[in-house]
Amino acid sequence: MAMPNLFLFSPSLTGFQACTNPSKHLKSFSLSPHHKRSLSVFASASTSSSPINVEYLEKEFSGHGASFAGLGEGCVVKMRTENGSAATLMLPSGLITSYKPQMWHGGSLEVLHTLVSEGEDGGSVVHGGVSVGFKCETEEGQPWSPSVWSLYDVRGNSETFIEVELMCTDAQDKVEVRNIVTLQEDLLSSELVISNWSSSSLQLMGSFVSHLTVSTPDATYAIGLEGSSYFSKPPLMSDFSIIPPGYIQRKKSGSNQPRGQTEDRIGNQPKENEDSNAEIEEEEDDNYTHLTEKMSKIYTTAPRQLTIIDRGKRNSVTVGRIGLDELYIFSPGSSYEWYGKYAYICVGPSAVLKPVVLDPEAVWRVAQYLHNPNL
Repeated sequence: MAMPNLFLFSPSLTGFQACTNPSKHLKSFSLSPHHKRSLSVFASASTSSSPINVEYLEKEFSGHGASFAGLGEGCVVKMRTENGSAATLMLPSGLITSYKPQMWHGGSLEVLHTLVSEGEDGGSVVHGGVSVGFKCETEEGQPWSPSVWSLYDVRGNSETFIEVELMCTDAQDKVEVRNIVTLQEDLLSSELVISNWSSSSLQLMGSFVSHLTVSTPDATYAIGLEGSSYFSKPPLMSDFSIIPPGYIQRKKSGSNQPRGQTEDRIGNQPKENEDSNAEIEEEEDDNYTHLTEKMSKIYTTAPRQLTIIDRGKRNSVTVGRIGLDELYIFSPGSSYEWYGKYAYICVGPSAVLKPVVLDPEAVWRVAQYLHNPNL
């Protein structure tokens, strides 16, 4: 199987989680808080109160393989390489809603699973896709989560790679958060860069989550997990999660639901009551892990890349991670309609069981990638 081309990632990314010398390791990014780029582009992307200037973005970033279309007060960014592989992300949410790699038979195939529903304000809300859900907490105990993204730059071209760089507009003071989405002929990657310029440490926890569309979990296997240790956990919840109704069963105390269990919607699992059963670490005993049953696991010793095979669609996707030790896998099970709205698998690198502490003046870089081995 061909290995994905990772030349777009910083050479310092593999094998570390934080560096204290950003000028040495992050040459391709200007992460200093004193960096003065022309902010007209950054300001043109939306905040929660202003629409995106799509015409300006088209003029500013033409010629790099990306196009822009308005969607309400937001924007859709479309990337397409010359071989036909394509990806789509939305602003200001930063959600990747589509990845269609070119296949061996000459056509393209949608890899991601999304659902569109009506929001509280009557507009459309998209769930699924590829999302970045991390919670940041200061030493003073003030939690926040990057959730609003603006377009900062577009690099590359349709012949080699297309790189869309987003910047978080709702980050805390002296904390900079960037999300770099890169499309190549056979690979889609998401790289998160968090720079802590404050004088206190920052605790980070959460996950990348990719909703991979499948014919049915009954026909789907995760290859390469034999011997990997894991803990069974409730599904990770975020604003983009797709969880079948009634999937999470809450414990009962008499006739009332317990108040000690709450859902953290920033990439963390629900918090159990203190009297819940002790966690048990288990180990996969099969290299072909069948995903037909309901499951939600966080692996602590999984390989850096594994392959998801869907025999129903005769398709496979290699999922890889850089800089994160844990791996999250969720399957809703095969009791739902084939090719329906719950025919998907969630997978993504995470830092949930062991949060990451980012020291002052340090930079944290992590990434996940979806590689298409079917060319």
